[in-house]
Amino acid sequence: MTDWSKNTIHTLDITGYSAEGMGIGRTEGRVVFVPGTIRGEQWRVRLEKVGKTAAWGRGVELLAPSPQRQAPDCPLYGRCGACQFRHMTYAEELAAKGQRVTDALERLGGVCLALPPVLGAENPLRYRNKVQLPVSQEKNGLAVGYYRARSHSVLDARDCLLQPEAVTRLRQAFQTWMERYAVPAYQEREGSGLIRHFYVRTNQRGESLCCIVANGTELPCVQALIDALRQTEPGLTGLVLNCNTRDTNVILGPEFHTLWGRDWLEEELCGLTFRLSISSFFQINRAQTERLYRTALEFAGLTGAETVLDLYCGIGTISLAMARRAKAVLGAEIVPQAIEDARENARRNGIANAEFFCGDAGAVGRKLAGEGVRPDVVCVDPPRKGLSPEVPGILAGMAPERIVYVSCDPATLARDVKRFGELGYRARRGQAVDLFPRTAHIETVMLLQRAAV
Repeated sequence: MTDWSKNTIHTLDITGYSAEGMGIGRTEGRVVFVPGTIRGEQWRVRLEKVGKTAAWGRGVELLAPSPQRQAPDCPLYGRCGACQFRHMTYAEELAAKGQRVTDALERLGGVCLALPPVLGAENPLRYRNKVQLPVSQEKNGLAVGYYRARSHSVLDARDCLLQPEAVTRLRQAFQTWMERYAVPAYQEREGSGLIRHFYVRTNQRGESLCCIVANGTELPCVQALIDALRQTEPGLTGLVLNCNTRDTNVILGPEFHTLWGRDWLEEELCGLTFRLSISSFFQINRAQTERLYRTALEFAGLTGAETVLDLYCGIGTISLAMARRAKAVLGAEIVPQAIEDARENARRNGIANAEFFCGDAGAVGRKLAGEGVRPDVVCVDPPRKGLSPEVPGILAGMAPERIVYVSCDPATLARDVKRFGELGYRARRGQAVDLFPRTAHIETVMLLQRAAV
């Protein structure tokens, strides 16, 4: 009988991928998850954690490599927790993500739908327009970078292939300022120290907006920091201090102070202009977001005569894109600042047929239904946890012809598609879009249509 105890070594064929991007091997009724492996490969694997039906291991010898294997292009790969797919070609990554969506819909949603290939990015490098770098005093000195995988230890990252080069330059100037003036990093366990995060937004014009998240209300040597950042990056438009003195993992605190310049950037998306503050939600990959929203618009099938309900509308990006093709759009979002931003963005873009409500998706949906609102199309773009249990029933009760579901998690998408199926809505089309190249995340747009009575 095979010994499945910890530290034993087994020869495994890798046959697929987990939701986190790890390779999967199966043998003797057990599933073994192995990071850094590719389907079609054969590995000798050392078991590091063993459960009743599954185990987690580490590859110790590659016996048969995949033609899709490549040398990782980042020296931090495997130590940093940001990327999962730098050891394989981008084509193989897209195939893995597409299979993940299909498998979730079939296994969890009971939906067998032929999906087109994932819409991959034309350039999978340096696409992030928002970067939040934790700051910590580690054993080897000051670290400004990313958390190690499954850890709160910060890895000092001089560069990252996901972030614009402007962020790399600003980060270096910021770290030099901290070291030169002995500015203390925040210590999570003790709640002491000052600097928690270094945060940068960028736009396609080449402008940057910086924010220092601090465990306090003031920074030392502020003018020296402003001078260093401006000299390093001429496109810098502002520097903001965010005060977060709470014992929390939430990055931003409630208080902002503009130290220099302005506290916002403008960005264009789908022909619309949006003003972004430090706290505004905006998708981090602008080019791929346009493809995602164009897909959602196509699935919505708008002719100009429809009323659209957009739940989880954020700052109104999808709402305003649909408003230009619809009779009216009603947007709902639980974050008050986001609703203020959505209303301002509507005014800025001269859009008068969009109305925004602040509240929980279920509560707003129930209120509108009670007022007799009957949208022709509903769009939902919920957080990773998907829709609250009561929301599908509320929306189905409003009897829209089409529901466009934009999802950032295939598992919760499949669960909700199944719920809608039980309420008379059938999955008709789907399209996955890769907004986060080299990471395990994938976005999907689904069209659900009301079945004929």
